[in-house]
Order: sequence, then structure tokens, then C-alpha cells
Amino acid sequence: QVQLVESGGGLVQAGGSLRLSCAASGRTFGRYAMGWFRQAPGKEREFVTAINWSGGSTSYADSVKGRFTIPRDNAKNTVYLQMNILKPEDPAVYSCGAAKVATMMSLSRWHTYDYWGQGTQVTVSS
Repeated sequence: QVQLVESGGGLVQAGGSLRLSCAASGRTFGRYAMGWFRQAPGKEREFVTAINWSGGSTSYADSVKGRFTIPRDNAKNTVYLQMNILKPEDPAVYSCGAAKVATMMSLSRWHTYDYWGQGTQVTVSS
């Protein structure tokens, strides 16, 4: 069992930066691939980015490439979402997920994940 808790959401101006954290319980965090998804009101859940268990492989949605990164610190049981150059289309509830067994390709699909956090709201002002 893995419990995930996101934090770091808030209000930021367009063009600004924000870092989200996803802290995991348990001693097996290093065995899980991790991902971030987001969902805006009236829209479907959308893949943002993912990282494999070791941190050696990452993938990004085209909409965030070059702006967002997903570092992880297995010693701290935490994965981050560093968001730079935030745009008016980025506001959403951002949620992190943990996947026990997955290929990098499958990490872009929400049903690949075994555990989810409760989400944290990101708002961008223009």
C-alpha cells in the first residue's frame, strides 16, 4: 500500500514558476514509476509527465515539454513537478500517481497507475 500526498499548489502569475511535491508513504517508493496528471473543470484528465523508478527515463506531454520537469528523490520518497513559464491553459487540479509495473509508454495512461493522491489546485492569473 502506498499513500500519496501532494502539496505546493496555489496561485501564480502567468510566466511564473511553481513546484509541486508528491510525498509517498512506505519503504517501496523506489520501486514505483511516478506520474503527474491534471484535470481542469469540464475537461478530461490529462497526462502531464512521468518518470521511471530509477529516474533514468522521463516522458512529457507536448503541451509542457521544455517548461515542466519531474525530478524524484527516492531517499525522500518524493517526486516533484517543477513548472516554469506557466500559461493560462495550465490551471487544473494536479494529481500524482504511482505505478508498480509499467512501460514508459503506458505511463501516459491514467489506468496504469495503482495509487493516486488527492490532488492540489494550481491557478494561473493573467
